[in-house]
Amino acid sequence: MSTITRIEVYKFNIPLQAPVTIAIGTIDEARNILVKIHTSDGLYGIGEGAPFWMIVGETQATAYAAAHDLAKLLIGKSPLDIEGCLAAMDRYLTGNPTVKSAFDMALYDLAAKYANMPLYQFLGGTNRPIATDETIYIAGPEAMAADAVKIKERGAEAIKVKLGTNAKDDIRRVAAIRKAIGDDIPLRTDANQGWDYISALTVLNTIADWNVEYCEQPVKHWDHAHLARLRQNSRVPICADESLFSPQDAIKLVTQQAVDYFNIKLSKSGGLRNAVKINAIAEAAGIKCMIGCMSESRLGISANAHFASALQNVVFHDLDSPFEHALNPVLGGIYYQNHYQVIIPDLPGHGADVEEEFLQRMESFVVE
Repeated sequence: MSTITRIEVYKFNIPLQAPVTIAIGTIDEARNILVKIHTSDGLYGIGEGAPFWMIVGETQATAYAAAHDLAKLLIGKSPLDIEGCLAAMDRYLTGNPTVKSAFDMALYDLAAKYANMPLYQFLGGTNRPIATDETIYIAGPEAMAADAVKIKERGAEAIKVKLGTNAKDDIRRVAAIRKAIGDDIPLRTDANQGWDYISALTVLNTIADWNVEYCEQPVKHWDHAHLARLRQNSRVPICADESLFSPQDAIKLVTQQAVDYFNIKLSKSGGLRNAVKINAIAEAAGIKCMIGCMSESRLGISANAHFASALQNVVFHDLDSPFEHALNPVLGGIYYQNHYQVIIPDLPGHGADVEEEFLQRMESFVVE
């Protein structure tokens, strides 16, 4: 019987082309975590977590430290016992979804390789066409409008707009974008918890006629009461992001009728196992889902894309984090055609790996 024999963990740092700003902070580098799980059969699976500290409450340092203990738990276990491996990590350490997502992704990559299936097929789905939107980060209205023009010219089917500062300035931002690009391309707004209820209602009902598909996380992650009030009173549909980490969160949001859509991210949910559960809860409640990202490379995005392709209830796709990266050390995996079409190769697992030379420059440890 195959067993897990060796686990490598890397600090996976990728510089950005420029700092990116959202309502709750700015980052200037993708400081991710990479996990390689080797087996006695000579196979390995690889996974990436993106600890976007201002959202998930993890840093690269905490994920790296936690990974050492979690790796020790898995040595000697069957790589195909995904349920048992993930349960062992959950018993040992509460929370920490991002570092767990890297292990989860590596285990699913391995399982699909053992089955000689692309991950989407292993998850029970097919290779559906996916087109990502592209994100405009917080800046002045004129700068954001100029970015929108470039994105439109590249052929985007939808544009994601970061907001969440104050009502007056955020309305000016959306107005400037609409004036610059017209009304045809839908906008997807994201306040990243930046507004209070009154500000959110003011902005959303002002921009509702400007072809806005939804607004992600308009208020604080814990403020389910105002999420539900906004859903009742806003003319723009409401999408949960920072309020939705776990299947238990999904049940609460459904019970409280708090949102119209769910944003699932593997680094936030703890990986594919929980993401599948969250989507099932949403589908049972009649809630469509989007697949989102943090600051993953094309490796992490590959696993996210396989998940989205496999599950037909996932209808919105925000898989653009590699657009911000100054380097691309990933081999294989998804690639972008005509800038926004996400193409998933039919390779076993999620199909992505990382240049060995690049990894050798990263801080790492091995558990055997």
